[in-house]
Amino acid sequence: MVRLPDLRLKPPVTDESFTSPLRSTRLTAVLGIALGLAFAVCFGTGLLSHLIQHPPAWFWWPSRPVGLYRATQGVHVITGLACVPLLGVKLWSVYPKLFEWPPLRSLVHGLERASIAVLVAASLFQVVSGVLNVARWYDPMPFFFTAGHYWAAWLAIGALLVHIGVQLPVVRSALTRPEPDHTAPGTLSRRGLIGTVAATAGLITLSTAGQTVTPLAPISVLAPRRRGDDPQHVPVNKTSAGAGVRDAIFAGTYLLTVTGPGRTVQLTLGDLQALPQHTVVLPISCVEGWSATGTWTGVRLRDLAELVGVDPSHASAYVESLEAQGRYRTSTVAPPHTRDPYTLIALRLGGEPLHPDHGYPARLIAPNRPGVLQTKWISRITIRSAS
Repeated sequence: MVRLPDLRLKPPVTDESFTSPLRSTRLTAVLGIALGLAFAVCFGTGLLSHLIQHPPAWFWWPSRPVGLYRATQGVHVITGLACVPLLGVKLWSVYPKLFEWPPLRSLVHGLERASIAVLVAASLFQVVSGVLNVARWYDPMPFFFTAGHYWAAWLAIGALLVHIGVQLPVVRSALTRPEPDHTAPGTLSRRGLIGTVAATAGLITLSTAGQTVTPLAPISVLAPRRRGDDPQHVPVNKTSAGAGVRDAIFAGTYLLTVTGPGRTVQLTLGDLQALPQHTVVLPISCVEGWSATGTWTGVRLRDLAELVGVDPSHASAYVESLEAQGRYRTSTVAPPHTRDPYTLIALRLGGEPLHPDHGYPARLIAPNRPGVLQTKWISRITIRSAS
């Protein structure tokens, strides 16, 4: 008698494939709460950064305190990096459930599994792409990082809210009922595992936070941007050579064109230097998490607005770079920053003329704005009255 093969679908793994006594519903719940809080902070600070860079009509962002963006973006990157060990151990604690059999029991069960798949995929995408961005390694990402990171964040937070809604009764039950720890004496316990994850997240924070928190700089050995490695002790993301402006800035024919509703003036570098000079101490902060404080000297933007007959109290400025192309070759300075006396068209950094990679002959520096909006190699400023 010929025996036919068993064609029934079988699970790829069985319960015996997952033998670690560390896994428990309570452990998963505790890790999930920690990861959820970290994701919420990352999402909130990341959304804020996106709104600052791409402000809708209703959005308003102040110029003071000068280091507010430095703090919010630093928190965004620090918590994002801390999510690396949290997400890794969280996935380890639940991945047996990814192989539950049968994979589809009902429509509701299928929707739940689909939301988990979206949550896992979006979370991994966010963490991996964020780490690549901090390291400025864009080759593995065939898309514009900022756009991909932003839209995937909405997927992650939406899937997370659905997951919380489904799992909330399970989490409540796990946190109110103690579970016996069956780990062998002398081995890692569940409490020890949680402590190890917390210590790892803290170590990652200390070894990278020096990009934002100056006192931690000496021990931030994993920080990819060390402020002592760049000209004038301030990091550089795009060089003058990379922007294709070196010939223009050294041609000796530099002119800054400032245009108002009824008047246009053209200023040489000598003209700018002859105007009243002001010195401010401001941080420059990048979306990648690094920041550095510099002493900047130059002409107040509000003075240039008055030069073309515009009241700076209710004016915005459209700033253009000599750079021929690029996503951030222009930026709009909103009224709170245009009228702020700390907003400069800077000519000097640290008492020295701007280095070519820092925007020589003239660049924008304004309080409480991302570095990508601090336009370098300025060629034209259009002042617009907002009243």
